[in-house]
Amino acid sequence: MNKLFTPLKIRNTTFKNRMGVSPMCMYSAKDGLATDFHLTHLGSRAVGGFGFIMQEATAISPEGRITYKDLGIWEDKHLSKLKEIVNYCHAQNALIGIQLAHAGRKASCKPPFEGRDQISPDHPNGWQTFSASEIPFKENDHSPIALDKKGIEKVKNDFVSATKRAKKAGYDVVEIHAAHGYLLHQFYSPLSNKRTDEYGGSFENRIRLLLEITQLVKAEWGEEKPLFVRISATDWHEKGWNIEDSIKLSKHLKELGVDLIDTSTGGNISGVKIPLKPGYQVEFAEKIKTNANIMTGAVGLIRTAELSEKILNTDKADFIFYGREALRNPYLPLRFANQLNQKENWPHQYKWAVME
Repeated sequence: MNKLFTPLKIRNTTFKNRMGVSPMCMYSAKDGLATDFHLTHLGSRAVGGFGFIMQEATAISPEGRITYKDLGIWEDKHLSKLKEIVNYCHAQNALIGIQLAHAGRKASCKPPFEGRDQISPDHPNGWQTFSASEIPFKENDHSPIALDKKGIEKVKNDFVSATKRAKKAGYDVVEIHAAHGYLLHQFYSPLSNKRTDEYGGSFENRIRLLLEITQLVKAEWGEEKPLFVRISATDWHEKGWNIEDSIKLSKHLKELGVDLIDTSTGGNISGVKIPLKPGYQVEFAEKIKTNANIMTGAVGLIRTAELSEKILNTDKADFIFYGREALRNPYLPLRFANQLNQKENWPHQYKWAVME
């Protein structure tokens, strides 16, 4: 059997294959509420054979949204549709996780199809943003408020409350979003954290908030199901967060019970140059896996079955996440199975398409 289609067991959860859908914001919610679009979007990938689907960044609080169109899980009213989505994916023999997120200084923005610009706090669709320090992401953005002790405690409590709701909804995995320049990344990167208290300065201080939140989420989530953390392994800046930092952080996260590091890069500094090429982030997943002795997920322009197999067979990662390729082809696992001469069960409703 090809490694891509070999099951992977983490704790009491078995993924039927190593193909996952990356969390990708759809900017299609209203007041944080999921819609039939989300059911169709995520459900079609479940029908398409993905072993695992990570739901898009789901805000733990209204001010934690990237845009006013983001999904949320800060109130019980959000749970009804989320449960429907979870149940549908399970009915298609797919697992589904939720990425819990707070955008920090990158919040209060227009959706991409409206231009992405940040919205001022006094606008009906905007709000005041928060961060580790009063440093805006872009020069023309409004300045975030540096979180004080009370604000930090609120963020912690919001992550715990969101985890409780994720359990009620029936998700198979919780992922803490600490990548792409959002709040927790803003704390651990020296480029965005200029604090002088116990949450700033040294490496240990800058990772403190992420570790505290991880410990709290783990205690609420429990031992039965997997806990993932997505990080940006490098800021792509010589004075920023780097792979050595990521390895040290991953060791701490493993000690707290994290099962897999979903390894991405960048997003915290505007205008940096990233050397894009197929699999350009895989080397970071490999270094974390090897040096921190923890499972990793690889992501980033992984477009072919051949590259996916190579990554897994050379122990560079344990799992492959697909973003834009999964958008282009919701039945990507079935296509890859055909290319690898792997017998994979098509949905019986669609078998007429493969009988010839």
